Amino acid sequence: MLVRDLSDGKALCIGQASHAWLSGQLARAWAPTPAEEVCLAAEQHDVGMAQWDLTPALDEAGGRPVGFMQMALGDHLALWSAAPARLFTQSRHAALLVSLHGTRLYELRDLDAMAAADADAVREYLAAQRALQQRLAGEVGAAQAELRRDQARLFAWDGLSLALCLGWAPYTTPEVDGRTLHLQAAGQEAHTLSPWPFAPPELAVRCEGRLLRERSTSEAALHDALERAERVDLRFLLRPG
Repeated sequence: MLVRDLSDGKALCIGQASHAWLSGQLARAWAPTPAEEVCLAAEQHDVGMAQWDLTPALDEAGGRPVGFMQMALGDHLALWSAAPARLFTQSRHAALLVSLHGTRLYELRDLDAMAAADADAVREYLAAQRALQQRLAGEVGAAQAELRRDQARLFAWDGLSLALCLGWAPYTTPEVDGRTLHLQAAGQEAHTLSPWPFAPPELAVRCEGRLLRERSTSEAALHDALERAERVDLRFLLRPG
């Protein structure tokens, strides 16, 4: 769950699957347009979180859902471990890319700064995913250079989608396709991006969230509040910087 606190005391809650849908829209507008398996992986990269977001844990201190960056490590690892298999019957190539995306996220963690048991759990996750990746790469016949390129693209699309949804602009992606991309806010829900990576001269993308007007004191109350919450249609316009 993405949780964005608003200035009026409300909170905008965006499901991980909805934010990933936005990532898929970015992927399909990329120039040149990636293979459909890559676009599917972008759109489904948070498939492991979809069920969790239906009944998220409660942040007891804030009365809001626990955000994805505050999730307990064990819960997060379990969801990411299960994510690739959720795509097995749809596209094993996309499943491979989702696995690669998860390992890139965990490779950013400083294991030396973690508790020993937590660091060991992360190492076990990474080892299992790398074994899975080796098997799937053989099955789909994907070259390592191609996989690393698409892994970088997924990471960039994920970051841009998060930046739009959570108001992170200005935001700069890591290198993707030999360049870094710079996102700037340019008015209400309008942004510029440079250098311009998309085929259309401008790009409109969207996802949806729910507006929480109240804080909850129990998970049951939170789940009820989310079910009743007003749906918000989030639209973003991107133009060349």
